[in-house]
Amino acid sequence: MSKQNQFCKYANEYNSYNIIQQIIAKSLVRDITSEPKRVLELGCGSGQVYKYINWELDYYKAIDASESMCSLHPKGKHICVECHDFDTQAFIDSIKNEQFDLVLSSSALQWSKDLSKITQLLSSISPEVNAVLFTSNTFKTIQKISENSSPILDEMTIKEAFNAFFECEFEVINYNLEFDNKKDLFDYIKKSGVSGESTLSFSQAKQLYKAYDLNYLEFEVIFVKAFSKS
Repeated sequence: MSKQNQFCKYANEYNSYNIIQQIIAKSLVRDITSEPKRVLELGCGSGQVYKYINWELDYYKAIDASESMCSLHPKGKHICVECHDFDTQAFIDSIKNEQFDLVLSSSALQWSKDLSKITQLLSSISPEVNAVLFTSNTFKTIQKISENSSPILDEMTIKEAFNAFFECEFEVINYNLEFDNKKDLFDYIKKSGVSGESTLSFSQAKQLYKAYDLNYLEFEVIFVKAFSKS
């Protein structure tokens, strides 16, 4: 496993609140060395991963918990888009009797309440999983100042969930996203989709705003390449 640090100054160049998600989605697809024909994507969003796939597919099943995101995902005769929460029986039922050449997931599985249950299921329907997840070290300085724990999974929990059912390769990458001013930085936190539900009171938020003296936000992601043990 290797660790990398990448400093990104994209906040001014992109009118977007998910630039980190876009970067890692592109990297996820770029690392695919084969041309799988049957693909399952978990956390498909509006198609950030799908738009980078440049080979011919027989079947692409895209699942997301957000109905609004599913409605925006590209449609086609070979594309099946379904709306499910990964922690529900409905999600399990929707894929348990299918087989896929590859499972993809970008910036989604870190929200799972039982990641091991999901990885066990995936091991029975596909020989390979390529995923990237945010870790609990995202916004780590903010967590330290506010004395709040991260709402998303830590690196060790993620590794354990995948290692239990797959042979794995991991790579952890840290991104720092720079801003010109504190207001833009805090607006990004609220709209980025990786902060979870805020548990700070007004006074806590005010104190955090005052105490946070970095001009960038910290993100940590883990890339996972998982292969069947059998």
